[in-house]
Amino acid sequence: MSAGGSKKAILAALTANAGIAAAKFVGAAITGSASMLAEGVHSVADTANQGLLLFGQNRAEQEADELHPFGYGRSRYFYSFVVALVLFTLGSVYALYEGIHKVQHPEELSSPIVAVVILVVAIGLETYSFITAYRESKPLKGRASWWQFIRNSRSPELPVVLLEDTGALVGLVLALGGVGLTMVTGDPVWDGVGTLAIGALLGIIAVILIVEMHSLLIGEGATAAEDRAIRENITDGKTIDRLIHMKTQYIGPEEMLVAAKVAVAPGLDITQIATGIDEAESRIRAAVPTARIIYLEPDLYRESAADA
Repeated sequence: MSAGGSKKAILAALTANAGIAAAKFVGAAITGSASMLAEGVHSVADTANQGLLLFGQNRAEQEADELHPFGYGRSRYFYSFVVALVLFTLGSVYALYEGIHKVQHPEELSSPIVAVVILVVAIGLETYSFITAYRESKPLKGRASWWQFIRNSRSPELPVVLLEDTGALVGLVLALGGVGLTMVTGDPVWDGVGTLAIGALLGIIAVILIVEMHSLLIGEGATAAEDRAIRENITDGKTIDRLIHMKTQYIGPEEMLVAAKVAVAPGLDITQIATGIDEAESRIRAAVPTARIIYLEPDLYRESAADA
């Protein structure tokens, strides 16, 4: 996919989170709310994360060189992995620490209505960011579920932004619930409980992102649909009789490496074989545009060759 859609979602999230973070810290200073403070730190982490995603996209655009002959596409995976770590350490761990402290040593809130107003405004801004990410992701999701999209997407930014925005919206509701229950019951311990819930939520999201980004970083192959399309288009029944074996790997969100050994019909000269391989590469690229780097090794089919 083009990075344009993900960049639009990242910029929307960055703008919303920067404004929300400032408002939350002002609210936390006025009210003394732990959940508001935790949400402020969460928004700072999210803002920094959007900056890291943009930086990763910029680094990925560098031209290939002698040291990195396949380019820098995996920079997007690396910085998305860093984002997951930041979300866990700066968001989840801090919120859990602050929540435990406030449950053990609850403090009265001052001007809690200020916190409520800020949280409601923040929910509106975060909803805008979420809708932008949703719209940019929906065409890529196709008929798959959102969970399948997050698990199977080879582009890291949109799943990251979607999960961050979802966590932010749910976190804001939890913070609003903690402040609201504190106002209704007069017991400030609920503010700490809300903060603990925010920390647990961010921890779950961070772990999901760490697992997914780690998998992309070490290298994932073609999706099931892409694998079928490559196999269907690699043979023509004339020059290339069959596929002996194949391996694929994404070396960046928009660039896949395809390496395969193919059986060629006996009796062909080198020119005919070269032409057949060129045509096979064209068919594969037409069916799977991300298959930009293709290496096909011609061979005669033997039972042992399939295991070679």
